[in-house]
Amino acid sequence: MKKISKSIVVFALAGMCFVSCKDEKKEKEIITYNVETTENPSEEKVAPMSIKTVFNANLATEADLSALGLNAETVSQIVEKRPFLSMLELDALLQVENKEEVYKTLFVPFNLNTTAEADFMMIPGVGKKMAHEFEEYRPYTSVKQFKREIGKYVDEDEVKRYLNYVFVPVELNTATEEDIKALPGVGDKMAHEFEEYRPYKNMAQFRKEIGKYVDDNELKRLERLVYLKDN
Repeated sequence: MKKISKSIVVFALAGMCFVSCKDEKKEKEIITYNVETTENPSEEKVAPMSIKTVFNANLATEADLSALGLNAETVSQIVEKRPFLSMLELDALLQVENKEEVYKTLFVPFNLNTTAEADFMMIPGVGKKMAHEFEEYRPYTSVKQFKREIGKYVDEDEVKRYLNYVFVPVELNTATEEDIKALPGVGDKMAHEFEEYRPYKNMAQFRKEIGKYVDDNELKRLERLVYLKDN
């Protein structure tokens, strides 16, 4: 009887071992399958880039431009042609071989609501997939919206890096101070002046009031960052 009991125990243990090994093998197969099937060769992988200082071509000093490795002639041309109302204007001006490298540290921010999807790929590290996502969530009404939507695809640091290359235009009469200050080259003082003269009836009023504080070139640059809703 004892021998029979021992035999039963041995068989039971052997059976458990077999089932366990079988389950373990099956689990490994499932894991391997999941890894293989979730990788889509056609899907673009967004690799974060290191955050560097990106100078706005409309605001950088001659010393800043020279420090980027641009020759004296190019620096002179950039200063002379400012303000650039589009990154495409700067791109047409620059006659250098390493534009991709230059754009890592020098750029004219794109309007997120009007820029062509293909043009977003001029931003270092932005390929077809991310350019599509930029366009997908239009219209943008705030920087917060951009951070929230694009933050689904990249980490916080990468979103922060993108903000060197894009902006969300603001409605002059309703934009929050935070959104105004998020505009390229707009600090506390200018944000205050934007709000000070509300309500704006037309863009001529904006040019008249803000023109008290900046020259014509800077006024043109600021004007591309704002708009007024139709009454």
